[in-house]
Amino acid sequence: MTDAWLGLGANLGDRRATLLRALDLLGEHGEVLERSAFIETEPVGAEGPDYLNAVCRLATELAPRELLDATQAIEAALGRDPAAKGTGAPRPIDIDLLLYGDRRVDEPGLVIPHPRLHERAFVLEPLASLAPGLVHPVLGVTVGALAEGIG
Repeated sequence: MTDAWLGLGANLGDRRATLLRALDLLGEHGEVLERSAFIETEPVGAEGPDYLNAVCRLATELAPRELLDATQAIEAALGRDPAAKGTGAPRPIDIDLLLYGDRRVDEPGLVIPHPRLHERAFVLEPLASLAPGLVHPVLGVTVGALAEGIG
């Protein structure tokens, strides 16, 4: 089992219900060991309603690519249009694979750690609330220090 850290966000529909459903569905691909509180944030780099965001730790046996495929299937099941991926458009659900153990992955369509993890307060804040001592495998800095630096 590997601990994967996932960021979840929603800014359309019943955001809380969608995030809770996404967590349930993630549980079919491992065990959701913990999740942060939900935080409300403004969209970054786009227009639209505010997001509800959270981070969870999932213990999984899926390989990184398999986990990415599973998260994209969950997004589709919860109403996300795959064609809108990467557009910044409002969305009913967004699930980002932030960290996968201490692994580094750089292949088409999958980069771990998430390439903008260290720039995103809406991810760092809830991640640091759960695991402030977790070390970013590329930067060599704790998540807590990254969150303090961006806050």
